[in-house]
Amino acid sequence: QLTRVPAVMPGYTGGHTTTPTYQQVCSDTTGHAEVVKIEFDPTIISYADLLDVFFQTHDPTTPNRQGNDIGSQYRSIILYNGEDQKITAQKKLEELETQKVFSSPIVTEIVPLEEFFPAEDYHREYYFLNKNQPYCQFVINPKLEKFKMKFKERIA
Repeated sequence: QLTRVPAVMPGYTGGHTTTPTYQQVCSDTTGHAEVVKIEFDPTIISYADLLDVFFQTHDPTTPNRQGNDIGSQYRSIILYNGEDQKITAQKKLEELETQKVFSSPIVTEIVPLEEFFPAEDYHREYYFLNKNQPYCQFVINPKLEKFKMKFKERIA
């Protein structure tokens, strides 16, 4: 976990169904994205720092896909609160594109957060409770290793 990030909550947003369930979101018919809501104190860790982690720990160049997970619920999306966060996210995206950090164009959506629906309880701490499952071993572990190498000074 990143230092100075007191809470992370998995959930869904960006769709047209009220109180969506995981099964509904996975059907790719609700319009929701699977997301993580991060609570942070901007005087301790900046929004720009969180964006660095975001862009380094997933593929922002594949529309509606993350690895073998396919569907609009897996789209790359940044949900902002306020104009400052919107501008910071847009600048970060433009910077990455200008520097050609990725070999393909970034397709990350930058949209206002309207309503967040917390995921079901079994999604919370999923990795820590299911480390030996194949998905955790083959999908999450490589991302965690990349994160640990890139951001070792920021890990609690």
